[in-house]
Amino acid sequence: MIFTLNDIQIQPAKGEEHGHIFSSYCASFPADERRDEEQFYKLLENHHSKILSIFKGENLAGYLIVWEFSEFTFIEHFEIFEALRGANLGSTILSILTENLGNIVLETEPKELSDIAERRVGFYKKNGFSVLDENYIQPSYSQDKNPLNLWLMGTFEPNNLTQTIAEIHKIVYQN
Repeated sequence: MIFTLNDIQIQPAKGEEHGHIFSSYCASFPADERRDEEQFYKLLENHHSKILSIFKGENLAGYLIVWEFSEFTFIEHFEIFEALRGANLGSTILSILTENLGNIVLETEPKELSDIAERRVGFYKKNGFSVLDENYIQPSYSQDKNPLNLWLMGTFEPNNLTQTIAEIHKIVYQN
């Protein structure tokens, strides 16, 4: 899975990038919204999941953690590093992914949670996503973490949303 557009490249993360990605992942996402270190590195062994590096030119600009399903791709985490935000890179990445992967589903915090959450929902809507479920529960990553009330958004309307959610929960959160 390698995608290129002009000076932007999305490709599987290489060994030397994993540590930088994990460090940023921990700094950017609260503990309940992320895997611990062992769980993170186990993603590399799972044939459904991919940790992807995002490059702008020669610079590592961010990352994606994605899961491939038969009818859609699930974006578990997506980050553009702070120094490169605001330059339309996130929108470009979503456009590349939608063009190459088709149907995409992701979780996001409800817009009522904060100004940042409201801007993030607006960002996804601007990029072709719609809210699929405002009562979605993200299962906890482990017994010492809490499940979260999030919104499920997607670039398409699944034929059976209940089945889509069950598939995400079974594959993504049982690993």
